[in-house]
Amino acid sequence: MKNQVLKVTNLTKSFNSGAQEVQVLKGVDFSIYEGEFVSISGPSGCGKSTLLNIMGILDTPDSGEYLVDGIQVANMNSSQRAQIRGDRIGFVFQSFNLIDELTVLENIALPLKYRGDSFEVRQARAKACLQKVGLADKGDLFPNQLSGGQQQRVSIARALAGDSGIMLVDEPTGNLDSKNGDAVMELLQALNQQGTTIVLVTHDPRYAGMAHRNIQLSDGMIVSDGVKSASEGSQNLHTSVEVD
Repeated sequence: MKNQVLKVTNLTKSFNSGAQEVQVLKGVDFSIYEGEFVSISGPSGCGKSTLLNIMGILDTPDSGEYLVDGIQVANMNSSQRAQIRGDRIGFVFQSFNLIDELTVLENIALPLKYRGDSFEVRQARAKACLQKVGLADKGDLFPNQLSGGQQQRVSIARALAGDSGIMLVDEPTGNLDSKNGDAVMELLQALNQQGTTIVLVTHDPRYAGMAHRNIQLSDGMIVSDGVKSASEGSQNLHTSVEVD
């Protein structure tokens, strides 16, 4: 039996829209196990990104529980939350969120600097992660010198740098053309096969189908949570393209 690494129980979340309160999550329950590749899909506005932000400890629920490695996140203070986020969770954003003034290598190493790792450790780890995403020769460049596909690979390398074992990925293909989107998804598949637990938010059913398991949200609630049989397997794009 694989270890349970993430667990959400009866999560709710609301936002104020003018004078009206909008409930975005309405009692969401599921667990993620070590080594899984899980996609979370559903129509725009169904709560996918809000849920992922809570799982990434970037936001807090109104009620319910969220456990990382069996530890209740709500009971932590801000420094404890920052530590578990840095140690256990890598986050990949749709908009890349790279710092223009830093080189590619410096961007990847930044979470390790916040964690207190030495310069030597940060450099070695950043270079190793850059090589892992196929951009070993781009470390001295700045983000604006890279294509969108390359920038997303750098953001994936940054998420890998902390060696957390868990990667939360929010619409990674949203700002990419289909060729680069396919290449990024193939990279995520490869990382999962190497042992990284991946939770992917996507509106694209084709990319959702690349995961082993798909959780579908609608109007803030889970409407299905399906694990593929061994005979079904996960989709593979078979594009054999290089990201630009």
